Amino acid sequence: MSTEFPTPDQPLKIGTRGSPLALAQAFETRARLMAAHGLPEAALEIVVIKTTGDDRTLIDADRPLKEIGNKGLFTKEIEDSMLAGGIDIAVHSMKDMPTVQPDGLVLDCYLPREDTRDAFVAHHVRTLADLAPGQVVGTSSLRRRAQLLSRRPDLKVVEFRGNVQTRLKKLQEGVADCTFLAMAGLNRLGMSDVASSAIAPEDMLPAIAQGAIGIERRLADERAAALLAPLNDTPTTQRLRTERAFLAALDGSCDTPIAGLAVIEGDEIWLRGEILRPDGAERLFTQGRAPLADGAALGRDLAAELRARAPADFFSWV
Repeated sequence: MSTEFPTPDQPLKIGTRGSPLALAQAFETRARLMAAHGLPEAALEIVVIKTTGDDRTLIDADRPLKEIGNKGLFTKEIEDSMLAGGIDIAVHSMKDMPTVQPDGLVLDCYLPREDTRDAFVAHHVRTLADLAPGQVVGTSSLRRRAQLLSRRPDLKVVEFRGNVQTRLKKLQEGVADCTFLAMAGLNRLGMSDVASSAIAPEDMLPAIAQGAIGIERRLADERAAALLAPLNDTPTTQRLRTERAFLAALDGSCDTPIAGLAVIEGDEIWLRGEILRPDGAERLFTQGRAPLADGAALGRDLAAELRARAPADFFSWV
């Protein structure tokens, strides 16, 4: 069946959050669709949707995400609009996405993955190791907080919410001595020079699916499926299938300090993963390899191993 291409009169509506980074990801998606199908820009309309996670009062209050809600903070309104027919597809940062989609929606298109590393951002030092005891680190990520305190319990951590620009402004105002951002986001914004250094995965495993953009659609929308098919990147799909299976088996949420990174090596996939107590007092690490086709099973197996090793109260915060 031939694809019914969108036109300026009947454009494909692309839903996104309104932050500069979210818009950059939507623009990249639009550009890839234009290139893949020879479409004019006017045939692809970007629709900005405000989510609960974008509420300025929540950002300004610097309340931890776990006190506000979960990963759905950044997706619910967008997915509701798609189910209601207000938009046709949605562009997401995959590290924000729950492992289960609402009935009627599917995530089966991933753009080529960007840099997965965390960026260390500070004005007066180059690396995390250069920080003196007692210096203040700003982060809203439970994962980064736990990883940091696991390695540097001598540092002080303060809540630090908002988009890239908001967090950089808070850093400039002296709310903290340093912070973390995703290298992928800085690269997509053309701001890679903001990073004092990139943190190797050996020193800080990234969030599950960090650096990846996913495009969600209605399950029954065959036109959207056909339009998105050429954009899907197979290696990214294989890596995220492995990482998200690991996360799902650990019941991962914004309440859970979980990190993981899958890397393709020849015809195998190598997964490293860890879970931590929120205060960093205990860290459990695992890794394993499997054939590419068995990535999801590897993720589930390593999650089961960590659950078996964890003390009975380890997941009491979930």
